[in-house]
Amino acid sequence: MEPILLIVAGWWWIVPAAAGAGTATYVGLTTRGRRARRLELDAARHEESQAYRALVAAKARVRIAQADAMTAKARAAAPQAAEARRELQLARQSEKSASLALRASRSRVKAGYSQYRAASARDPLPIERLWAEHDALNTRWLSYETDVDKALKYSQVTDPRHPSTVVFLRAQREALAKRPTLRDRVTPQQYVEYRDAVRAMQAALADAERQAGVPGAAPPSAAATTAATIGAAAAMIAELADRLPSMIPRMPPPRQTPPT
Repeated sequence: MEPILLIVAGWWWIVPAAAGAGTATYVGLTTRGRRARRLELDAARHEESQAYRALVAAKARVRIAQADAMTAKARAAAPQAAEARRELQLARQSEKSASLALRASRSRVKAGYSQYRAASARDPLPIERLWAEHDALNTRWLSYETDVDKALKYSQVTDPRHPSTVVFLRAQREALAKRPTLRDRVTPQQYVEYRDAVRAMQAALADAERQAGVPGAAPPSAAATTAATIGAAAAMIAELADRLPSMIPRMPPPRQTPPT
């Protein structure tokens, strides 16, 4: 009996430790599962944060442009005044675009939240849906090589010498490079980059099909224009966010209202 008591006394901590480890593992798996299921919502919130930063930077640019325009006007320098007015006009246009982008991102957050609340455990994860969309595009393009009729009739789609095919191949390579491998460890930033790459690939394939004369191919306004707009907005957001730290020291101080 004594050996059994010695064993129990020496190894009594194994049971609670194992239970704690099992609980921690379960909590970790549950947390990763929830994070993976709300990935699309988190990505929309990430885009909203970027859009807000872009709007702040655009407002700062407008204030700087206004100050430069007033300075050039006070100095009566015609060339500098004209350049300052052009910069002010561009700054105001950027501010308007940033404001619209922020409103659109907030609408996507609301839609993502509603979709997240309505989703069930049986529904595919957002990253799984994006993987399926990516795979469907690859299958669609490969059909122009594996299908004899398509290969003969629309050989331009797979011809690497054609400009539209070159654009598609680049977009295909970019989407493959951005594709995550672990569904439970995808960050919102990675999801946004991968989703935009897949959208660009979809637009490039649609444009290649349209130029090859494939019946039912989407017009540029439905695919290529959308991808170009997304790319331009992303570039503007990145540029304004990078320029914000250098803009802040140049902002004019707020006007002091004299006491009455």
